[in-house]
Amino acid sequence: MGKLFSISILVLLFISTITPSLAKDGERHSFLQSQKPATPLVRQKLSHLRLFWHDVVSGPDPSAVRVAQAASANQSATGFGTLVMIDDALTLGPELTSKLVGRAQGFYALASKEESGLLMSMNFAFTEGKYNGSTVTILGRNTVFSEVREMPVIGGSGLFRMAQGYAQARTHSFNPKTGDAVVEYNVFVLHY
Repeated sequence: MGKLFSISILVLLFISTITPSLAKDGERHSFLQSQKPATPLVRQKLSHLRLFWHDVVSGPDPSAVRVAQAASANQSATGFGTLVMIDDALTLGPELTSKLVGRAQGFYALASKEESGLLMSMNFAFTEGKYNGSTVTILGRNTVFSEVREMPVIGGSGLFRMAQGYAQARTHSFNPKTGDAVVEYNVFVLHY
C-alpha cells in the first residue's frame, strides 16, 4: 500500500508540473496564449465590391457541376438534397467576356423542401491587382427567386483578413433552358 501511495504522489507531482499556468481570468487554457499585435490594429475600412457571378451549368465546360443528389431529389420540385460544386467567374460587368477579377469557389446545396433555397458556401478568390490572392468568404441562405438576397460575409484572407459584412445578390439574368445564371453581387466588407 505504501508503494502505491508513493507512486500516486509522484504521478500527481508530475501532472502538476505539466499542467498549463493560470490565465488572467483564472481559468486553465492549454490551447490559448494571449498576444499583443505586432503592429497596432488600425481602424477598420468599409469596402464595397460590385461583381457579376457567372454560374454556367451547360455546355462542354461548365463552372458549376452537380456532385451529389439525394434519391428523392428527382421527386422534389425544389431539387432538395442536390449538391453543386462551383468555380464561377467573377467579372466587372454582366457579360462573361467582361474583365475577370476572380473566381467564386465553393458549393451550393439545394437545402429547402418548400422553395428554391440554397445553402451557399463560397470564397470570392481575387486574381486581379492588389487584391490578387485575397479572399472574402460568404456563407448563408440564398432564396434564388427573391429579388434581393442577403448573406453574411464570415471572413477573409490577405487584404480582407478578419473580414465581416454582408453580400446582396440580385439575379441579372437566368436562362431557364440551360440553367445558366448571372448574378450581381454587392458585397460590403469591414476589414483591416
